[in-house]
Amino acid sequence: MTPALPKLLVVGLGLIGGSFAKGLRQQGAARVIGFDANATELREGLRLGVIDEAADDLCAAVSAADVVMLAVPVKVMERVMAQIAPVLRPETVLTDVGSVKGNIIDVARRVFGEVPANFVPGHPIAGSEKSGVSAAKADLFAHHKVILTPMAGTDRFALKLVSDLWQRLGADVHHMDVKRHDEVLAATSHLPHLLAFSLVDTLSNDHENRDIFRYAAGGFRDFTRIAASDPMMWHDIFLANRDATLKVLDEFSAGVERLRAAIDAGDGHQLLGIFTRAKSARDHFSKILSGTAYSMPMNSSNVRFRVQPGGQINGTLRVPGDKSISHRSIMLGALAEGVTDVEGFLEGEDSLATLQAFRDMGVVIEGPYQGKVRIHGVGMHGLKPSAGPLYVGNSGTAMRLFAGLLAGQAFDSELTGDESLSQRPMERVAKPLRSMGAQVETGANGCPPIRIRGGSSLKGIDYDMPMASAQVKSCVLLAGLYSEGETRVTEPAPTRDHTERMLQGFGYPVSRAGASASVVGGGKLSACHIDVPADISSATFFMVAASIAPGSEVILEHVGINPTRIGVINILCAMGGDLTLLNEREVGGEPVADIRVRSAALKGIDIPEDQVPLAIDEFPAIFIAAACAEGTTVLRGAEELRVKESDRIQAMVDGLLALGVEVEGTPDGAIIKGGPIQGGKVDSLGDHRIAMSFAIAGLRARGVIEIDDCANVATSFPNFIELACAAGLSLDAEG
Repeated sequence: MTPALPKLLVVGLGLIGGSFAKGLRQQGAARVIGFDANATELREGLRLGVIDEAADDLCAAVSAADVVMLAVPVKVMERVMAQIAPVLRPETVLTDVGSVKGNIIDVARRVFGEVPANFVPGHPIAGSEKSGVSAAKADLFAHHKVILTPMAGTDRFALKLVSDLWQRLGADVHHMDVKRHDEVLAATSHLPHLLAFSLVDTLSNDHENRDIFRYAAGGFRDFTRIAASDPMMWHDIFLANRDATLKVLDEFSAGVERLRAAIDAGDGHQLLGIFTRAKSARDHFSKILSGTAYSMPMNSSNVRFRVQPGGQINGTLRVPGDKSISHRSIMLGALAEGVTDVEGFLEGEDSLATLQAFRDMGVVIEGPYQGKVRIHGVGMHGLKPSAGPLYVGNSGTAMRLFAGLLAGQAFDSELTGDESLSQRPMERVAKPLRSMGAQVETGANGCPPIRIRGGSSLKGIDYDMPMASAQVKSCVLLAGLYSEGETRVTEPAPTRDHTERMLQGFGYPVSRAGASASVVGGGKLSACHIDVPADISSATFFMVAASIAPGSEVILEHVGINPTRIGVINILCAMGGDLTLLNEREVGGEPVADIRVRSAALKGIDIPEDQVPLAIDEFPAIFIAAACAEGTTVLRGAEELRVKESDRIQAMVDGLLALGVEVEGTPDGAIIKGGPIQGGKVDSLGDHRIAMSFAIAGLRARGVIEIDDCANVATSFPNFIELACAAGLSLDAEG
């Protein structure tokens, strides 16, 4: 049962205070009391039902309240605090809504001698250019952020109570350091208001301002809307947050000066860089507001898949572009000389994070638009230091390859990722880089973040990889581009060779002999055209789906069939699958084909260990094929699966057991006995491939399968749900 709200006093019945009071009154508070120095506003608040009772004696009302909300202008905050200090009971919770927290904390110290333990400073990120109690809205804060800035001595009960009040109003409550709050708000709120006031004032002084305002278009109206805000309130805010506002204003002025210089010099490239970075940032801001941004924690909202049992898969499908090739196309295109055009680029969250990281390092990138990207390369030594850490989302590929190419830069850098990536091993790339002379640090337990000191003189090495890993191989080869002499990497088993192929496509010589690949440092990359094939890892889900569902037949178009990636095709064929390669060809140095898959009676097999590195990302789906096969399938030599986005061996074993499949995990693989698949609940552990694998298992299930924690599917296959449903899978997503 939801507990009753406390007796609440709201001091200041403007838009914010009135909306807070009105919303909580509608929630059923025993009594919402209002006080305002303006008697007219107070009477209006009572008439409109914003408050239950109007207080004419502030001190008496404070002494009787359980919670006191100060919603008064910043400039009168000290006077109001001084007035209520003598009658404020120690157990009464005090909070506020001021948009400048440092100033209010200082006021509290002056008035009370120290910041009271029951004082919880707060700031709702919501509002309107309208003001006064008549503009109050009970749902003003719904789906808006509220920032609380508790101090070290803030009482935990008081903090929880204030958080609960805001959450009752539908707000998303965050905690932030006081100084950081004021810096962030100076940039995101105070500066835009300052610029809007300035622009309107400047144009209003123009002698032809009547025509300027008469013919102003939507952009002018949208930007200057906030100039209609309360002048006195913003006057107070700018003075109260003086230092942070001046800092961000200086940064903006420098940016405007760069724009002016570019226009004056006719520097279109500089303008394009500024505009593309700005568009990207604005698009990213829109995604943050809709909860789909790549730099948000991937588990910020739980997406659940619900799969109805049965069905078949049919049609001609084109899955998204290969993620591995998409990453590399941006990386090498950025380091090339000239303009690189990319088609078929995967617009998944991981690939977009890589694209954004290069924008952060000064590379001009147009798009993506319908899979097309244009990269204005800066050359091998043209990258610039980013303003902060480079965020690569959920992508181990991006982080490990970035480590190699950043090791040769002149500037310091730091690589971070989401919660899942932050638990994955990075010493496997840090160690060989250190042996080349790079200064590389990893975080706790050898996991991200990775910090790289710039300016190191790298020397080529002859590196025998202890474990087959295309990411480690690529990392060392990319560092080799910046190293003195030759860098050679020898792998214990074949892994994907996209980096070697693409380097050659960009005109950089790569020598290959047996299990070794080598490069000589000091060369250059030349821009080229890249057509990214469809990702065989994404196509795998439909290969398995069509194989296990009776009556199915699909054609998967333009799929990359790189010899180092076709383990899944070889394994499914060995199990009795009906797969045919059609229209084989080569595009941009990568072999591609259309793949026709028909349903077949699969048989359990001992998976050849030489096929394991060639199908390492596809094994979650292969587990499903094994569960639907007659007999037993044994997987060995796949310990790498335990350090992917999740421990994929354990995740698949646990999920299959939950669905009634007889399976046993081993240190380096699993033993799967084919049989009936029941319905049930599965946890994907935030791993996109686990989620999609159990989704296709529904085709052979006897009951509904519910899959938890599926938001990360967007990292590699953003349109999986739509494509799967169009092909015949009965799949719904919730959350």
